[in-house]
This record gives sequence, C-alpha cells and structure tokens, in this order.
Amino acid sequence: MAKKKVTRKELLNEPDEFITFSAKLLKIMATYKVQLSYGVGLLILIGIIYSGISYFSYRSESLAFALLEKTMKNYEILREKSGPEKAFKEVNNDFVKIIDKYSGNRGGKIARIEFANISINAGDTDGAIALYRKALEDFNDDKTLKNIILSGLGYAYEEKNDSKSAVKYFEMIVTEPDTFLKDEALFNLGRIYAAMGNKKMSRDAYKKIVSEFADSFYLSIAKERS
Repeated sequence: MAKKKVTRKELLNEPDEFITFSAKLLKIMATYKVQLSYGVGLLILIGIIYSGISYFSYRSESLAFALLEKTMKNYEILREKSGPEKAFKEVNNDFVKIIDKYSGNRGGKIARIEFANISINAGDTDGAIALYRKALEDFNDDKTLKNIILSGLGYAYEEKNDSKSAVKYFEMIVTEPDTFLKDEALFNLGRIYAAMGNKKMSRDAYKKIVSEFADSFYLSIAKERS
C-alpha cells in the first residue's frame, strides 16, 4: 500500500514543531500558515522598509518604499477578507508597477522579494521562483537578504515537489558565512532528506543543529531526530 504523502502545508501546520520567538511572529504565523520562514522574512523586510524610508534621502527611493508599504497594507486587508489567492490577483499590477518603475532602487528590489513571498502563498511557485532568482542577483552581496531569498527558493522548489533543488538552496544557506536562518535550513534539510529516504544525511543535519546552535528553537526536535 502506498504511503500517503504529507504535504508541506500539513508539515508546517504541526503546532508542536513550529513556535515563534515573538508575539508579532505568532500573529503572522496565524495568518501565514503556508511557511514559517516567510513570517521571519516579512518581519525583517518590513523593518527594512521603515529604515529605508528614513535612511534614503532621494525622492524616488522614498516614493518606492512608501508605495511598497501602501501596497503591502492593502494586500494584508485583502488577504484577511478574501484569502491569499484573490489578494494576490488584486495587488499583482501594483507590485509590477513598483518593480518596473523603481527597479534600480532598493525599494523596488525589496518589492520583488515581497511579491515572491505573496506569489508562493497564492500557489504561483513558478512566478515566485523567477522573482527570487532576480532578487538573488540584486542582493547577492547582502548576507541577510540573500539567505532569505535562498530560503524562499528552497521552499518554492519543495512546493513543486523538486526535493533535489530544494536541498540545493537550503545547502547554500548552510555554507554561507552568515548564520541567519542556518539552523532553519538545517532543520529543513533534515526533514527533506528523511522524506527522500536518506536517513544518514537527515541525522547529520539534525546533529549540526545540536552541536552548532545551542539556542536554536529547533534544538529539542533536532535532539530527538539526530
């Protein structure tokens, strides 16, 4: 009898395995049930939006961040009212306009990441992958944003049932010098390797969490599975 496949959506809805570090992140998780990592990414990107408005003095940059903030707020309202798929369709043109008009500005580039997050929540994984790949070119020298983008690509390919490609991008986070999202990437590798039947690689990934990330939120689970 064929073993029933557990979807990533079901995995990420397991309450005992996914807990957040703050009340804000808990609130995001309550609405963004598709993926944990994007909750973290959204918080960071929202922070960048606000800091960007105050930091950049050029008018076009400020306008880009202001439009992005307005579009994100509109998306949140629409998503609450009608769900991520319909909200995605409603804000699609707004994001395209921001990205096209401000493609050379940081605000426009960050809009591309946000749009990728929204796309994957709406089920448009191919669109999300295209956006993430372009964003990776934009932020290849920004360690934090680069890891967020690589994580997005990993989740997007996992959503497409392309485990090998998902592993590739999570492994890239693990090999990056910056530790941001590295423990989560290891956790995802342990999870995916186990689903692929590679128990040794799965245990090795969990062991790295135990040995290298004593304060990781994934530590207790990693100990059980290593």
